[in-house]
Amino acid sequence: MLIKRVRETNDYKSDWCANKVIESCNQFEKFHQREPVVACMGLAFKPNIDDLRESPAKYITSRVISEARAEILVVEPNISAHVSFNLAKMEEAYKRADIIVWLVKHDAFLDIQADVSKIELDFCGIRTN
Repeated sequence: MLIKRVRETNDYKSDWCANKVIESCNQFEKFHQREPVVACMGLAFKPNIDDLRESPAKYITSRVISEARAEILVVEPNISAHVSFNLAKMEEAYKRADIIVWLVKHDAFLDIQADVSKIELDFCGIRTN
């Protein structure tokens, strides 16, 4: 019973995050009259590993790709390729994106300086001190 409840809570959080990203894309498009470029930063199950199994970040990214009207750049610094995602380089994705979606708190992301012209959705605490 407890495991089922935990799974439901985790699924709700992932859907909530995906919905926030999709909503941000819609708002961006209305304001700027163009579709945004979105960088989904991190796919792994937890920080600094290459294991994507059961990853909420992977689920969120998949939903955003399928439902948002946007160009999606996917970044996962701990793997070199993925069968379902075309991976972008971290620096290039951050530079090109209008909306940054922080999904996993990888150490590699901590040195990226914030650009105030970007919309950042921080779901993992990258920008908290």
